[in-house]
Amino acid sequence: MFSKRNAFIGWLVLTLGKPLAKQKARQAVSGKRGGVAAALAGVGAAVGGLMFWRRRRGQQGDSQSS
Repeated sequence: MFSKRNAFIGWLVLTLGKPLAKQKARQAVSGKRGGVAAALAGVGAAVGGLMFWRRRRGQQGDSQSS
């Protein structure tokens, strides 16, 4: 059940929690190692996404020809 009180509490938690989460994220990435790790994670995610997209695209072509 939703009520105005619960909605207000949820909004308050998000409003106060978002700046804290951003601050902690900045602190975690502030070092050189954090920046390098984040860059490697981004490259890995991009490569994985491209491989997944390519595989899905190849499967669609195979099913249309049979």
